[in-house]
Amino acid sequence: MPAQFRPTPEQQAIVDAAGSCDNLKIKAYAGAGKTSTLRLVAHRLAPQRGTYLAFNREIAEHARRGFPDNVVARTVHSLAYASTPHALTSRVSLPAEPPHELAARYGLSSVEVPSATGKALELTPFDLGRMVADGLGRFCRSASPVPEPAHIPVDEKIDTGAAEWLRDGLLPSVSRMWRESTERNGRSAIMPDVYLKVWSQMDPRIDSDFVLFDEAQDSDGVMLQILARQTHAQIIYVGDPYQQIYEWRGALNAMSQIDAPELALTESFRFGALFATLASRLLQLLGERTPLRGQPGIGSIISDDPAIAPPVDAILCRKNVSAIWHLAAGIEAGHRPSIRMSPAEIVAYADGADALISGRRAFRPAAFSLFENWKEAQSFARSAAGVDLLPVVRIVDELGSDYLRSLAQRITAETEADYVISTVRRAKGLQWKRVKVTNDFLFKLENGRLVLDDDELRLLYVATTRAQHVLDVSAVREELIRLLGSRP
Repeated sequence: MPAQFRPTPEQQAIVDAAGSCDNLKIKAYAGAGKTSTLRLVAHRLAPQRGTYLAFNREIAEHARRGFPDNVVARTVHSLAYASTPHALTSRVSLPAEPPHELAARYGLSSVEVPSATGKALELTPFDLGRMVADGLGRFCRSASPVPEPAHIPVDEKIDTGAAEWLRDGLLPSVSRMWRESTERNGRSAIMPDVYLKVWSQMDPRIDSDFVLFDEAQDSDGVMLQILARQTHAQIIYVGDPYQQIYEWRGALNAMSQIDAPELALTESFRFGALFATLASRLLQLLGERTPLRGQPGIGSIISDDPAIAPPVDAILCRKNVSAIWHLAAGIEAGHRPSIRMSPAEIVAYADGADALISGRRAFRPAAFSLFENWKEAQSFARSAAGVDLLPVVRIVDELGSDYLRSLAQRITAETEADYVISTVRRAKGLQWKRVKVTNDFLFKLENGRLVLDDDELRLLYVATTRAQHVLDVSAVREELIRLLGSRP
C-alpha cells in the first residue's frame, strides 16, 4: 500500500485478525473501504499465495490492477471453467433450446391454473419450459445434491396451492434436464451455472493459502459450499448483509450463515454525516444497532423539496419499467440521458405489448407473460398488485409501442450523457456525486403504519447510499417521513 495510507482502527483490527490464519467475516457498510481493506490484508499475508474472488468479471478485472503480486483475482465461474472438461464448457456457446421446444420434447402441454385472485390462467408450453430451465439454474446455484421442488420458480400471481402442484409436476423435467446437461457426450447448450455445479461436485481445491471472497452477501449456496470445503486455506468473507438484493435468482445472505469471527467496517468514505444518518435510520428498521458513520470533511446535502430540482448525475429506480419511463421523460425534456439497460430490453416491451394488443400471448418480457391480451395487462397495471407495470402501460396507451422502439434508438452513451438512469440493482457497487431516488418502492400500510418489507428496505438503503454530495429524495419525501417518523 502507499506509504501515506494510514489504516483506520477498524481496518487495522481486521488486518491483525487476518494474521491469525483463522477464517473471518467482515461486515462492510456502503462505501466503507472494503477494497482498500482487502489490499491491506493481502499485503499482511504476503508472501502467502492468495485468491481474490469477485462476483463478476468486471470487478475481478478492476481488482487485478490493485492487489499485490501474491494475489490473483478471479471469479468463481472462471475457476470452475478452468477445471471442468472442455467438452462440457464448450457447450455454453451453443444456441439455447427455446422454452417451447424444450417443453415439446419433454411432453409438456398447456395447463390451466387458478391465479391468486381466482381467475383461470393458461400456462403455455413456453411458460412451462422456461420454469424448467429456471428451476435447473436455481438448483445449480444451490448447495442441494439433487433438484428439489423449491428450486422451480412460479409466478407470484399464481395461487399457492397451484404453485405447489406445478413444482411437483415439473420436478422430473428439471431432473431430466440436469442429466442431459451433464451427459459425457451431451450436445445440448448449457448455462454457465451447470459447469459450476459440476465442479462443486468434484470436491474442488482452490490452490491458495488464503481466499478473499468479496460481495459475500450475494453468494449462492453452491459458492458457500465450495469455500467451506477449502479447509487448507484461510477464508475471509466480505460483504454488506443489507445490500443483499439477489433473492430472485436464489442468492442467500451468506453473512448470517458463515460461522466465523465477525469484524465490521462502519465508516463510509463515500459521503458525509447527513447521508450516514439517513442510512443508519434505514438500517435500524432492519434491526441493525450499529450506526454507519460518514466523513465530516465531505459535504452532503439532502434535497427533499419537490419544488426544487437540483441537477443530478444519476436517477435510480426500483424497476425496469420505471427506468424506461424516466428515460422517456428526460428525452422529452430535451435532456440526453443514458440508461443502464440494453435497447433490446426496451424493444421487448414494445413487442410484448403488440402481441397482447393483437390478442396473442407475449412470452417476453416476463412481466407480460401471463396475460391473454392487452386489456388484462391494463387492468392488472391499475390494480394495487400491478402498480410496477403501470409506467410502461401508460407509455403504450398514450404514445404507442413504436414510441418505445424509438426510445431504444435515442439512448446516449454514459460518457456523453447528461445523467444516467439505472435500476437500484444495476447501480450496486457504483457511486455518483448527485443522485435522485424515484418513488416506485412498494410501501404498504400495516395497522395504520407505512412499512416496507425487508427486501424493499435493502433496496432503499442501496439507493440512498450511492450519492457522494447531493441526494434528492423529494419524490419519496412523504413516505420517508412516515416510515422514519420524521424528515430524513
